[in-house]
Amino acid sequence: MCRDTARHVISLSDLSDVDIRRIVARGGEFARGAAAGLRPQPTLAGSVIGLYFSRTSTRTRTAFSAGALRLGASVVAYGPGDLQLNTGETSEDTGRVLAGMLDALVARTAGDPAEMRAWARQERMAVVNAMSADEHPTQALADLTTLAGQFGAVDGLRLLYVGEGNNTAAALALGLSRYPGVRLDLRTPPGYGLAAEIRDRAAAAAAASGAVIRERHDMAELPADAEVVYTARWQTTGTSKPDPDWRAVFDPFRVTTAVMSAMPKAVFMHDLPAHRGEEVDAEVLDGPASIAFTQAESKMYSAMAVLEWCHGAG
Repeated sequence: MCRDTARHVISLSDLSDVDIRRIVARGGEFARGAAAGLRPQPTLAGSVIGLYFSRTSTRTRTAFSAGALRLGASVVAYGPGDLQLNTGETSEDTGRVLAGMLDALVARTAGDPAEMRAWARQERMAVVNAMSADEHPTQALADLTTLAGQFGAVDGLRLLYVGEGNNTAAALALGLSRYPGVRLDLRTPPGYGLAAEIRDRAAAAAAASGAVIRERHDMAELPADAEVVYTARWQTTGTSKPDPDWRAVFDPFRVTTAVMSAMPKAVFMHDLPAHRGEEVDAEVLDGPASIAFTQAESKMYSAMAVLEWCHGAG
């Protein structure tokens, strides 16, 4: 172990600008090393990482599992029915027990992040939010790693996000708002925008950094100078929409070939999984401008950087 006390990644708002840039830079180092055929040093040898996923996951769970193993750690995996939380044990007690055995717990609940904060009320085990209802911070860190690799830097980029103001959009806004000169335009369906609390936090961070975060609820006057177009699937894991006619509201908010043609220099990003023909045309997702699958691979390199940072090894 290389740390005195655990460092948690529950919300991007908990991390300093230096922390975010350090994690993103380290993720980029891992990506470049892999491209060169280099094996990472076992900086987490002897550590034990717990993975608790109460919701489905392909990329995030595999990224943290493979990343931990590549860094020399051992992995203990829990499914949704494995912990005594199901029999009434408190979150605080669960956290105290696991902290005596694990060095980090990576968790996806798609619920209130208060549970993760309860697990984090100890100083021995790091807690990593692998997605909660309000925010997907490790997705944003992977996205920032992808952007830095694609463009050389995140500062000053111009991005368009199209779709629901879900936990991916929230984390993207909270992350990009830390970078000077960034402009993020969000186009979200009426009634499905960013939560007011997230919007306020992103606005405060943007005011401090010099970034611009703007949100509209229509698809008119799209920014022709966007360098990135980003979308996410319409049905977020673990959630449902109360309006039975929600698809009619979402229908205009598709990333089509026409949308991409209006921004000919833009690359396309998607947090995946994707539903071709819904939020994105197949020709866009599978086309030459798409870096969505590079973005997915970046999740492992970013996960490695997060785990190192939590253990003070990065």
